[in-house]
Amino acid sequence: MRTIPRRVVIGLRDGKSIIEEDAIVTNVSEHFPGLIISDIWSTDSSPARFEEKVIENTAFPNTPKNGSYFRYVQIPPDKDLGIEVPKGQPHPLMHQTDTLDYIIILSGEIYLIVDTEETLLQAGDIVIQRGTNHAWSNRSDFPCIQLAVLLDANKD
Repeated sequence: MRTIPRRVVIGLRDGKSIIEEDAIVTNVSEHFPGLIISDIWSTDSSPARFEEKVIENTAFPNTPKNGSYFRYVQIPPDKDLGIEVPKGQPHPLMHQTDTLDYIIILSGEIYLIVDTEETLLQAGDIVIQRGTNHAWSNRSDFPCIQLAVLLDANKD
């Protein structure tokens, strides 16, 4: 699997479907060595409008009100990031989001860590993350690749 994804965008011209874009994604950032993030597409309304485009990558996205992110993430092994978690201490990348996230593990494996426990995820596993504290810990020797759709959500 390639590190940087290819994006194909379909549109309409004269009432016929066309391929508007077919290219390797250029909207890519590396916030930590080997941690590749690409926000593939974003919307700022629901229902979405077809003219939505890609916005700037951030390590922790600020999903637009009533909008969404479609995100590609490659997470390197913790050891490659220099992450060591002392026993009984929270993972240093623990964070909370204000979004409803649908996450699919495409390749590799990774531990999903929450406040009280953790679980090992492997290719094909799906996570529904609902605005909670969480972190990702890759304890393997290979990168983990995930796709995520983040939706603006109300915590009420």
